Amino acid sequence: MDRQKKTYEIAGKSVTLFPAAQAHRPLIVLNTHDGDGESVMGELGQIGGEEINLLVIGNLDWNQDMTPWPCPALLGGADEYLALLLSEILPKAIEAVSGDPVRICIAGYSLAGLFALYALYRCDVFDRAASISGSLWFPGFRKFVEERGIPGKTDKIYLSLGDKEKKTRHPLMKTVQEDTEAIAAHYKQLGMDVTFELNPGKHFQDSDFRIARGIASI
Repeated sequence: MDRQKKTYEIAGKSVTLFPAAQAHRPLIVLNTHDGDGESVMGELGQIGGEEINLLVIGNLDWNQDMTPWPCPALLGGADEYLALLLSEILPKAIEAVSGDPVRICIAGYSLAGLFALYALYRCDVFDRAASISGSLWFPGFRKFVEERGIPGKTDKIYLSLGDKEKKTRHPLMKTVQEDTEAIAAHYKQLGMDVTFELNPGKHFQDSDFRIARGIASI
């Protein structure tokens, strides 16, 4: 299987594309804090499942690019980054893969998991989303989700957390499981195909494996 990655830079972001050998395979967008996706690809190889194109974007201004609106220490620049993703990064990847992707999905861990869901409300591009250990404690986000409709054709969402993530003294982060479960229930009420999983451990445990499970699910 040809998995030769392609690397380039767009507007200061590092972009890595792992193209599928076959045509018309799903394209998964993965925003990442560290690495270029090699370890996630390795985990996906162990899990198996259908062949995908994986587009990994790094060198992000994490606290700005992945956050919907400002809150303490977080700058709220997700709309600006999403515009770059849709206008430059994603079109170049679509041109580079073989055939038209059968679906386009978005995935992310931590704040990028928050961004993955937020992006569903700001465009109609993504068919599915995976928020892995997503920062769904983010102030106002649960209310944002519950009060708005998704404009696109999204039909499947994967959510996960570590089972110890809620065990924190941080006044915002300690609500993460409550908020994630409420958002999962909301999507189920809308008739969407939703998977919610609790993984063993805290927030930073087995992140590549968790990401691979989320991607495989969508």
